[in-house]
Amino acid sequence: MDIKTVSEKFDLPAPTLRYYEEVGLIPPVHRNTSGYRDYDEIDLEWVNFAKCMRETDISIDVLKEYAVLAQQGEQTAAQRKQILIEQQNVLEQKMKTLQHTHDFLDNKIATYEQHAKQMEKIFKN
Repeated sequence: MDIKTVSEKFDLPAPTLRYYEEVGLIPPVHRNTSGYRDYDEIDLEWVNFAKCMRETDISIDVLKEYAVLAQQGEQTAAQRKQILIEQQNVLEQKMKTLQHTHDFLDNKIATYEQHAKQMEKIFKN
């Protein structure tokens, strides 16, 4: 699959895909006989993983560390799992923070709605 198709599939600009490869967030992408990137299923899995992880705000350094470990093989499975567990913990804390903020906004909005109803009563009288 060419870079344009992958870009559209994952809604990532082509320069971002090149950057992911250049800095090691994904392993080097296979090339066709003309030298153009030719993404196979494994490359697509890496792109999807990198995109998903970047959406959680994982640092580039941690994601690079994970990619390097993955390329070293099964002997690094425990280390990779630990990285994922740590990222999951970070994400869970962010979700709690977001839920707290969402609840706070719900209360604020309800206060405005109550205030509007009180103002209606005042102006009707």
